[in-house]
Amino acid sequence: MGMVRGVPRTVRLLAIGAFLNAVVSFTFVYLFVYLVGPRGLTVTQAGVISGVGGVGLVAGNFTGGWFGDRLGHRRALLTGACVSGAALVVLPALPVAALYAVLPVAQYAAGVVRAANAALVAVSVPEGGSRRQSFALFRFASNGGFAIGPPLGALVATRFSYDWLFVADGVGTLLFAVYAARILPARGSAHSAPAHDPRAPSLWRELRARPAVLVLLASIVLIDLVYRQQYSTLPVFLADHGHSTQLYGWLLAINGGVILCLELPAAHALRRRTPLGLVGIGLLLVGLGYAVLIPGAGVLLAVTMMLSVTLGEILYKTPATAYVADQAPGHAQGRFQSLYAGASISGQVLAPPLGAALYAAAPALLWPLCALLAAGAGIAVLAARRLPVPGERARMAGKGPHAETGSPERAPAG
Repeated sequence: MGMVRGVPRTVRLLAIGAFLNAVVSFTFVYLFVYLVGPRGLTVTQAGVISGVGGVGLVAGNFTGGWFGDRLGHRRALLTGACVSGAALVVLPALPVAALYAVLPVAQYAAGVVRAANAALVAVSVPEGGSRRQSFALFRFASNGGFAIGPPLGALVATRFSYDWLFVADGVGTLLFAVYAARILPARGSAHSAPAHDPRAPSLWRELRARPAVLVLLASIVLIDLVYRQQYSTLPVFLADHGHSTQLYGWLLAINGGVILCLELPAAHALRRRTPLGLVGIGLLLVGLGYAVLIPGAGVLLAVTMMLSVTLGEILYKTPATAYVADQAPGHAQGRFQSLYAGASISGQVLAPPLGAALYAAAPALLWPLCALLAAGAGIAVLAARRLPVPGERARMAGKGPHAETGSPERAPAG
């Protein structure tokens, strides 16, 4: 209980809802199989539909915070969940031509929900509160749900049909909307009140005043391109070196198991550490993991790679999310979280085509390049600790010689 002490009740309730919703969010895992199987599409057609759906998801993450800042994060969450849930429920009954439009809409709405969830966690925690632990708890709940979802989805698909996967996902998302409506105050709180102020500085001006945030966002795009190679080129690389799918499955199990066991304790134990320092080290660990594969694809090397990447993920993802929340001005919290959410999932669209193209053209270059990109991102974030923060001089002047540990740039997020 000590690890979540100080986490607001609203965040705990949101985490429960995120867990339950993640349990039934298994359609993205089986979408491609569904399209080429029961729907009878070609691999090319399925790839196009899956691709435009992925673009919709990334776009929803990047823009969802705009709706939250102007309409209230609660309203953005509920609207996105209702649209996504309704689209998924009817999707099995739609003709193939309609999938090209409906699936991107469903994924876009799901992206809005993801951005709104992040913003709701951020505004639920008072400034200087336990933001790292709050984001870690939310990630723990989501990852726990996703650990259960795919096996449950396989059972539903084999016992009943793939159509029921979409119906269950849609109904679950709609129930999540009902649950969120009950736990989030309808009025009179930061969850429901629009934060938009027409007199406030523009988003770009606020970002320019926080160069460390810009460096972090760019670094997250780079690291996500590298990180998500584990879901695209890594299984191909292992198969090309004579390993079965079983090894790849065990690697993913290691990733999920270590995250579930260590992320919450790590967030609590490291809550006093400077966020950008942790993020930078985490990115370097991700790069080190892929560098381990340069000599070959032995089982020990593959396991070591996954452990390094997973530890890096634990170190960078929660502190980075909390840091962006700490740096965001009140009128742009949703848009700041939306930018981070979009950056943190951009690899879902970029990683498969770019990684596959490089692996096909020059397979020996893939892992060295991944290691170099991750190392560059990590070094950039570590260097960004020296960049100025709005109002830092005034705070340091008012707090004396020990003010550095209290500034938002260097203070712990939780």
